[in-house]
Amino acid sequence: MRRLRWITCLGIGGLLLPLLVSCATLPRSQNWWEARRDSSAQAPDPATTPEAVIQVYAARAVRWRGVFGIHPWIAVKRSGAPAYTRYEVIGWGVDRGAPAVRVNRAGPDDHWFGSRPRLLVDLRGEGVDALIDKVEAAVRSYPYPASYRTWPGPNSNTFIAHIGRAVPELRLDLPPTAVGKDYLPNGIPVALTPSGTGLQFSLLGLAGLLVGWEEGIEVNLLGLTFGVDLNRPALKLPGIGRVGFP
Repeated sequence: MRRLRWITCLGIGGLLLPLLVSCATLPRSQNWWEARRDSSAQAPDPATTPEAVIQVYAARAVRWRGVFGIHPWIAVKRSGAPAYTRYEVIGWGVDRGAPAVRVNRAGPDDHWFGSRPRLLVDLRGEGVDALIDKVEAAVRSYPYPASYRTWPGPNSNTFIAHIGRAVPELRLDLPPTAVGKDYLPNGIPVALTPSGTGLQFSLLGLAGLLVGWEEGIEVNLLGLTFGVDLNRPALKLPGIGRVGFP
């Protein structure tokens, strides 16, 4: 019995410690509505970039949500287009009838309320226009266009993971802090990983196992991800994210 208590305590500690570290290292700044939302200068200028572009970004979520997770979005620009189109899911206003899927709410690479986004995917040139067709079809087929739930989903990470599965050419490896990426559409228990390079099993986003070439091995417990990346050696921890090679 004593050994069982020790194992339980270690398990709880292993679950909470990464989140406490994340909380301690989360930047303290001004009110979120006053935080910077200007360009992070990562998207190429359409005026000087005639080729097609697809980029996926992720930034720490706003306020207390940033302890646990990130907010991602995808930006696309067709060949010769004068501007990007940005797609994302946002929960604000959904309970009052606003759509969950928002288009061009901000620029392609803008700071997310003070958090500089990290570039996850950057595809350009030949064949990218055809992939944009697939991305936009995936946006239209998203099964929760009028629904949002911070935990366990469907949320912004559920949306981007859906696009990744529909367009495996993106090779999208969402970080372990993408809470909601394991919430599979319509409650199905098995699906491709968001990168399209493996399989995952999930129980309504609350518990599951993922094995993929891009993602490595991940265990989902209550929406929190623990894992190891063997392709680019790293540990994956809730709140903290990757610890190892980038």
